[in-house]
Amino acid sequence: MDDLEQKSTAILTHLVHHVLKPGNAYQFAIDSTNDPYYGATSGENESYIVRSKRKQSTNEFYSYVTLYVTTSDRQLTLAMYPVRQGISKVGYIARCLNQIAELGLKVEVLCLDREFSTRKVFGFLTQVQVPFIVPVRKHGNRMKELLQGTQSRYAEYRMRAKPPLFLTVAIAVKYAKGRRGKRGIENLGYVVGGIAWHPLWVHRTYRSRSSIESSYRMRNRVKPRTSTRNPVIRYLYAIISFLSKNIWIALLWRYFSPVKQGPRTSDMRAFRFDYFIVIIWEVIRASMGMVKGIPILRHPV
Repeated sequence: MDDLEQKSTAILTHLVHHVLKPGNAYQFAIDSTNDPYYGATSGENESYIVRSKRKQSTNEFYSYVTLYVTTSDRQLTLAMYPVRQGISKVGYIARCLNQIAELGLKVEVLCLDREFSTRKVFGFLTQVQVPFIVPVRKHGNRMKELLQGTQSRYAEYRMRAKPPLFLTVAIAVKYAKGRRGKRGIENLGYVVGGIAWHPLWVHRTYRSRSSIESSYRMRNRVKPRTSTRNPVIRYLYAIISFLSKNIWIALLWRYFSPVKQGPRTSDMRAFRFDYFIVIIWEVIRASMGMVKGIPILRHPV
């Protein structure tokens, strides 16, 4: 497992220089994805099994922390680490930041899911001076009072701890217009650090993080299926599934970028992921010499 973790980043990023330029700043997201597990737990995989909310008829999962570029048209998975008992969220964030530095990239902003909203995470990101956005947890009367208003604004929030931690909260005011079954004014709060953007821009930037969810759906389509309890094999298969998406993005950026004025973009309609999957599958069929026809013994009269 240790060898595969060390080599995984090289596997996932061997085409990154075609898409990302060292020295440039990009928007990143750190998130986790769960693969359902239905087998028995033993000493072989016990430290890698995560128990969470029931999903797909199980509450046991192999979980992976991923580092993802959310900048438009360059959405790549740069790192992926199996969640192991005894390693904190700060530990995984530190590994992801080290990977960004090794690639020679800079962080414009780091978007984290609500599950990373802890004092240790905020303290660590502030200490290493990494700009970040994390949605607030809507618990407690003080936070509920902050999320009442009619104009986008900034506010200060005191997180109870020893010693207490003072956080900057950007509050973007939006009109729900029936989305998600809600109507009227919405106050959307985000804990921020190292940035002084307008709250609405903070909201729009964090929304771009939703591309990581579509990336998870795409990798699930090409993820090899297995019933093994071996965490190393499962980790390898997960790497392969994310690598497929990365190769597709690199091909888009290199061969399907229209020549035009302005920032460079890629045209996904010209080479869809479905086409890429079909091409890979046909190559696999040809290389394995799969049967394409069966000779018959009798011709019908």
